[in-house]
Amino acid sequence: MDMTPFFLSIRIALLSTIIVFIIGTILARFISRRNFNGKTFLESLFMLPMVLPPTVIGFGLLYLFGKNGPLGIMLETVFDWRIVFTWHAAVLAATVVSFPLMYQSAAAAFLKYDRNIENAAYTLGASRWKVFWTISFPMAWPGLLAGVVLAFARGLGEFGATLMVAGYIPGKTDTLPMAIYFATEAGNTAQAGIWVLIIVFIGLTTIYWLNKWNQSPTVRFISKKKRGF
Repeated sequence: MDMTPFFLSIRIALLSTIIVFIIGTILARFISRRNFNGKTFLESLFMLPMVLPPTVIGFGLLYLFGKNGPLGIMLETVFDWRIVFTWHAAVLAATVVSFPLMYQSAAAAFLKYDRNIENAAYTLGASRWKVFWTISFPMAWPGLLAGVVLAFARGLGEFGATLMVAGYIPGKTDTLPMAIYFATEAGNTAQAGIWVLIIVFIGLTTIYWLNKWNQSPTVRFISKKKRGF
C-alpha cells in the first residue's frame, strides 16, 4: 500500500500550521488589542477564507501565483521557483484556509487576560520582548494551542483549493482528501475507505486530545490567573 498521501498530508498540515502559528500569533498580538481606522475591515479580510468556497480561494491563488500571475512571475524571475502544481502550492492553500482559525483563536486568547499584569511588568522595567515571552505568551497559550490544533485539522482536510492550485499528481500532490476523491472516482472504494478511516482517526484523536487538554489542571490554573484568582 502506497502511504505517500498520508505522509504528504501530514507534512503539508505541519508546515502550514507552523506558518499560520507564527503569522497568526504576531498579527493577533499587535492588531486585536489596538483600535485604529480600518481594523474591522482588516480582520474581516483575515476571516474571509472561512466563508469563501475553496474553489474561489483556489482560483485566487492560481491567479496570483500562476505562470502569468504577479506573484508567480516575481517568484520565477527572482528565485527561479514555480509554485503552482507542486506540493508547495498545497502548503500555500492549507495555510490560507487555516489562517482564520489560528487568528481568531489567538486574538481571543490575547484579549482574555488582564492587561494590568503586563502593565505592572512594564512599570518594573521589563522590556516588551520579555513581557511577551514571560507573561503574554504563557497566558495566551491555551488559546494559541487551540488555534494550532484547529489549523492542523483544517490543513489536513483541505481539498478544493489544493486541487485547483496544486493539482492531482500521484506521488507529488496527492494528499489524503484527493486520494479519497480520485480512488472513489476510479471505483476503488476499498482504498478510499482506508484513507477515510485514517483521516477520521487523526481528526477525532486531535479534537479529543484538545478537549481533554482544556480540562487539564494546567489550563484550569491559567484560567484562574486570567480571572485574577
